Amino acid sequence: MTKVLLTSILPLLSTFFTICFAQKTKTEAYFPAANQWISKNPTELGLNPEKIKETIKFAQDNEIKNPRNMEVSHYQSFGKEPFGFAIGPFAERGEPTGLIIHKGYIVAQWGEPSRCDITHSVTKSFLSSVVGLAVDRGLIRSVSDTVASYVPPIEIYGNPVNRSADEFGKPEMLHLFDTPHNKTITWNSLLRQTSDWEGTLWGKPDWADRPDKDATKWLNRPRNKQGSVYEYNDVRVNVLSLAALNVWRKPLPQVLKENLMDKIGASNTWRWTGYRNSWVVLDGQAVQSVSGGGHWGGGMFINAFDMGRFGLLSLNKGKWNGQQILSENWVNQALTPTPAQPTYGYMNWFLNTDQKLLPSASAKSFYHLGNGTNMIYVDPDHDLVMVVRWISTEAMDGVVKKVLEAFPQK
Repeated sequence: MTKVLLTSILPLLSTFFTICFAQKTKTEAYFPAANQWISKNPTELGLNPEKIKETIKFAQDNEIKNPRNMEVSHYQSFGKEPFGFAIGPFAERGEPTGLIIHKGYIVAQWGEPSRCDITHSVTKSFLSSVVGLAVDRGLIRSVSDTVASYVPPIEIYGNPVNRSADEFGKPEMLHLFDTPHNKTITWNSLLRQTSDWEGTLWGKPDWADRPDKDATKWLNRPRNKQGSVYEYNDVRVNVLSLAALNVWRKPLPQVLKENLMDKIGASNTWRWTGYRNSWVVLDGQAVQSVSGGGHWGGGMFINAFDMGRFGLLSLNKGKWNGQQILSENWVNQALTPTPAQPTYGYMNWFLNTDQKLLPSASAKSFYHLGNGTNMIYVDPDHDLVMVVRWISTEAMDGVVKKVLEAFPQK
């Protein structure tokens, strides 16, 4: 009787433990430790190696045509705008570069992934994350709050000791939110690029960034109600950066390093810079307010491996190896479409809403994007992160299409 019972039970137990083991294996995620990252052959993870090679060749064949000297590139593009002169550092960029990361493992790399290059507006995703950390810690009570109450008058560093008679009676402090319109602006609208902030910061008027073709609108147009109209504008991004600096009361690169980058094992080689004139006095010290991109130079200089780690953090809703770095609530907000621009969440989370941006990808996919093109593509459906640097904008969907062909077709 006992023997018969065991004979009938053992297969059930075997099935039970097999299922449990499979579920455990499925839920275990790999996160690379600092200074190391395991690579696996595509075939080990069920990917087609030939399609991976085609993806790499496609990326290399579609290098952006802009000069590799980024200062020259600037003056051939943004430098032509009013007040478009550079005020931050540039550096010569490298060759087309990229990483393909599946289930946390590197399955392919090309170019110079260890090279620290300017990443342009991917910097905005790091900036919005610093704001997210402030919200998670209660330094900002709600993104629905107006920013004005958080930002006191700001002293610019380097003002002359003896003011000339021409300056007598003029404001000596910088007031970011003192106009009737600017007083209404919320953190949420700055994060979504719907604030229509008015003013000049670091020598750049808000209207001079990607100026309207109709010059009569540069100075006198009516302001849009905050939150109602989307406009990609780096002056306003830099306003957010300066506001966040005043909330944290310490340099934002330090905030990012201590609270995010060190925790995901990023290298010690990335640098986040501002402009040569973006220094303020904060608690008795000169502190540089960093920029949200490389529009006039500066921003984040970073390698592809560190970009890949940030992409992996995004893929896992702010969690890294069991630790919640950014709250899941914040990531969900960042991935919520902006009513005035449904393909944009928080800066610089671009959403594939209705597959408008990347027709070949799932609507759940998203990416962090900077000029160049610098892209961190994140695809939850395929447990995939791909870093692609220095390809043409027109090739973005193509490179995604190529990599997805490497996956088993359903």
